[in-house]
Amino acid sequence: QVQLVESGGGLVQAGGSLRLSCAASGRTFSNYAMGWLRQVPGKEREFVASISRTGGSTYYANSMKGRFTISRDNAKNTVYLEMNNVKSEDSAVYYCHGAPSATNMRDGVRQLNEYWGQGTQVTVSS
Repeated sequence: QVQLVESGGGLVQAGGSLRLSCAASGRTFSNYAMGWLRQVPGKEREFVASISRTGGSTYYANSMKGRFTISRDNAKNTVYLEMNNVKSEDSAVYYCHGAPSATNMRDGVRQLNEYWGQGTQVTVSS
């Protein structure tokens, strides 16, 4: 079974940058679109960004567009989220997500064969 492991979370100052990584154990990593979602306790999970299987298409939530960049390296079975100019509102647990469709990730459409990482905490200080 595919396993996703996030890393790179931690404490960062407002306006600073952080780079999250998600390493996948599966041999069919390139067959999946990948994405990032985040969640604050007591709130619903929020879409952040997604990327197509080959990396040719990317999608972002409006609040992240222009600040965050999602990318992937299929040779390394890894997806990244570069966070720039972070805000206090960005504090959350960030989850790596694998599924067939990047656009369905964006639209919140549930899919078969979805995989989730354990999450990594990002805390933005003022």
